[in-house]
Amino acid sequence: MKTSPRFVRPMRAAGVALAAAAMLASGLTACSSDDSSSNSTGPTVELPDNPAKGSAIKIGFITPEGGAISLPEVRQAAEAATTYLNDNGDGIGGHKVDLVVCKEHEEAASATACANQMVEDKVTAVVSPFGSMGSLMIPIITGAGIPFIGQAPVSQPEMTSPNTYMLSGGVISVLGGQAEQAVKDGVKKFAIIVGDTGDAASQIGAMAKMQFAPRGIDVRVITIPASIADPTPNLTAALKDKPDAVTIMGDTRQCTTAIKALQTVAPDIKKYMISTCIDKPVTDAVGADAVAGSKAFTTVNLTDQTDESVKLYRSIMAKYAPEVDPNGIAYLGYQTLMSLAGVGGSLPQTDAPTSKDITTALTTAKNVPVPAAPGLTFTCNGKAAPMFPTVCNKELLVSTVSPDLQLVDTVIGNKG
Repeated sequence: MKTSPRFVRPMRAAGVALAAAAMLASGLTACSSDDSSSNSTGPTVELPDNPAKGSAIKIGFITPEGGAISLPEVRQAAEAATTYLNDNGDGIGGHKVDLVVCKEHEEAASATACANQMVEDKVTAVVSPFGSMGSLMIPIITGAGIPFIGQAPVSQPEMTSPNTYMLSGGVISVLGGQAEQAVKDGVKKFAIIVGDTGDAASQIGAMAKMQFAPRGIDVRVITIPASIADPTPNLTAALKDKPDAVTIMGDTRQCTTAIKALQTVAPDIKKYMISTCIDKPVTDAVGADAVAGSKAFTTVNLTDQTDESVKLYRSIMAKYAPEVDPNGIAYLGYQTLMSLAGVGGSLPQTDAPTSKDITTALTTAKNVPVPAAPGLTFTCNGKAAPMFPTVCNKELLVSTVSPDLQLVDTVIGNKG
């Protein structure tokens, strides 16, 4: 069946903290092809026959589900990865995985309850790929000596807390990659469009100056009312100084309104996109021409036709989570759990691994491939981004959006 290009679905965001989390995660996904009859969108592989035979290792998994923000596909992908590891993939260092799931509702009470449950259940490590409650959960979990593994930092504790490991730099990496690309493109003035929710603008502005100013690029944040239907008047006034390039940090609705306005105000401006801004609802609304030629900044590539880890992801989802769209944010649950398995080779093979064993494995493993992210690796020794010691990988994939909405000419960005 011939498929039509599409981009992954956006994550819903509520409040500044979750809006930031959504930007970090969905801003780092990639485009894919749509086929409603199957969740396989490219070559697959035969799964190995290598069941885990070692003692079970209890892994906690905390995910937003059941509340105002509910992402069951993230959990389902993690459960698919768990089944694969136990039945096919030699577990985590040969040990079976006992996945202990707790569903938090993106509010303090449930998040605290989940953190306490992890301690009470004596899990060996906690994986929490997405959410805005890390600052509440980390002190409880790491305070009990349990390592905490996330996808991208949102809060200060996630960036600096001991025994905390972030597989990507999130907005830190995005802004670094954009600043690096801006130098290549000869950009002298760069604008960041942000909604006016909470202190997102000030936080993003501070991080942007750290990345752009040392490269001699003038960067400023343009704040737009989050609920505004047409920001054309706002952007007309804000872009009078004619920046050379612009990015939009927001959800799909904000991306849609801003891109439409840019088509009127500054149709030829260079656009640097997080994935929410090249998602299918956005491209349907603004048209492919409005985003073609822009740069995309991601930490996953689900359309790669040759990479073995991408093929494995498709195959595992097709077999163990056939009801889940693999082209959406499900990959977050899969990627974080499989990354933990990627460091399992150094774990003890006889006794059940302890939290200290997991911490040692995380901090000593080097250049571990990031699942479904061709070319990206992580090393959790605190040196990837020295100012943010929890970040295990500051690099990301930089691609060009083709006229048919594919990511092409992909290179590794933010390497400096």
